[in-house]
Amino acid sequence: MRLSEENCEPVKTGQHPVPYNEAKEFAREVPEWNLRDTSLEREYRFKDFGESMGFVNKVAEVAESQAHHPDIFISYNKVHLSISTHKIGGLSRNDFILAARIDHLGVPA
Repeated sequence: MRLSEENCEPVKTGQHPVPYNEAKEFAREVPEWNLRDTSLEREYRFKDFGESMGFVNKVAEVAESQAHHPDIFISYNKVHLSISTHKIGGLSRNDFILAARIDHLGVPA
């Protein structure tokens, strides 16, 4: 099953971040995202603030449906997303699932 077809699962206390080699495998399904030590990041550019906010609202809907929320930074026509699992201080499978679902919104990069 592709990550975009999966649903985020609650993270359990004591769960560890995914190992880096596993994170690299998951990252293959979200190639536009930058894999960092403890996060996935991507920047989007839009025509104007209205388009930026329209995108942010779509991201918010996906995030709420998955109960997994990215950090969102907005600067007029740019939206920067950073996804990590704060509860474990790193990356979980949920981060890659959310990134894949955001990719399926079909918005320009």
